Amino acid sequence: MIDAVQSVYRINVGCGSSPTQEWLNFDGSPSVRLASLPLLTRLLDSLGLLRDENRRFIAFCRGADIRWANAADLPVPNGSVNVLYSSHMLEHLDQREALKFLSEAMRVLQPGGIIRLAVPDLRRMITDYETDSKADRLVSRTQLAHTRPQTILQKLRWLFVADRSHHRWMYDAESLALLLAKVGFTHVLVQPAGTTAISNPGDLNLREREDESLYVEAQR
Repeated sequence: MIDAVQSVYRINVGCGSSPTQEWLNFDGSPSVRLASLPLLTRLLDSLGLLRDENRRFIAFCRGADIRWANAADLPVPNGSVNVLYSSHMLEHLDQREALKFLSEAMRVLQPGGIIRLAVPDLRRMITDYETDSKADRLVSRTQLAHTRPQTILQKLRWLFVADRSHHRWMYDAESLALLLAKVGFTHVLVQPAGTTAISNPGDLNLREREDESLYVEAQR
């Protein structure tokens, strides 16, 4: 647990390779842990368990201030956060996990604190499909379909480096708003890219993955 030396934090949960400067940045990828375990990293690499993307992210994490955390158990005190941002992480959680994460967000946010979520916009994907009628493209874009590991190496990779980049749920504006309201968030608002109710957002990227994203904000 991070000691509440300062009274208010801004946190980026599931930051990946896009941490926000001067914020607390958390990610649950095994690569974040491996970044501080060079011997284990070399062992896994020698066994062929790391892919190029794993090596790149591990190297990135070694030079970035990213802390490992489970999104459903954030290491910050109750009510110590005034802004929680999460981009393209929620869709990697199943419905039960998503509720746990949002409940955890409620715990750490101050009353009136803001959560800002960016997720792939299912409505946009459907609209594109209605225009081009390319079913394979639609299914590929949702990332809901994935190939099961077949070989021993593939299964070991899945086990040790959690190569689970496929999506477990998808959202449009209405379904995400309903989910936030279910957990207890209020003043749910879809924000255009580049727009936010967050005061002084600093280096927060308000247009992250703009070509595919839905941005929704709500208050605790």
